[in-house]
Amino acid sequence: MESFITSLIAIMLAEIGDKTQFLALILASRFKKPLPVIAGIFLAVVVNHVIAGGAGQLIGEYLKPQTLRYILGISFIATAVWMLKPDKVEEPGAVKKSRGAFTASFIAFFIAEIGDKTQIATAQLAAKFHDLPMVICGTVAGMMLADLPVIFMGNRIAAKLPMQRIRIVTAVIFAVLGILALLGIG
Repeated sequence: MESFITSLIAIMLAEIGDKTQFLALILASRFKKPLPVIAGIFLAVVVNHVIAGGAGQLIGEYLKPQTLRYILGISFIATAVWMLKPDKVEEPGAVKKSRGAFTASFIAFFIAEIGDKTQIATAQLAAKFHDLPMVICGTVAGMMLADLPVIFMGNRIAAKLPMQRIRIVTAVIFAVLGILALLGIG
């Protein structure tokens, strides 16, 4: 259960203000069909995080525990620093308006999530916890909990969120995970 809760909280906070959250907002406002957008995003996140989590778990299985501990510790701390940098929001140019809301959302979100903070964090969490199903459930739930309000309420809430504070809290969580990993705790 620890792997689920940690994954959910870490990814939910990491997703706030992330470019994929803004992409969810753009897709929702473009198509004005929340359910197909949500379904496309959900499937893209599941597929993407299964791949990332599987890669993280494989890496975790093949490295010596001490080596993995140092790699995870340093990568969590690097992610903490990365979290402090705001994402640039770009209009998803590859997505044509003529495509269906589901297909466009799936393709755009899947591509945008490749190499994203939340994908890297998913791989790190899978390597740390060695509980792929719970990590994937947690990361997907975290993504959806962060993105659903944006899809349904749009700009009204996005403009009111204290983004700098959210980035700092998220960075602190990843820094603590990194320090704990380096110390061999957790």
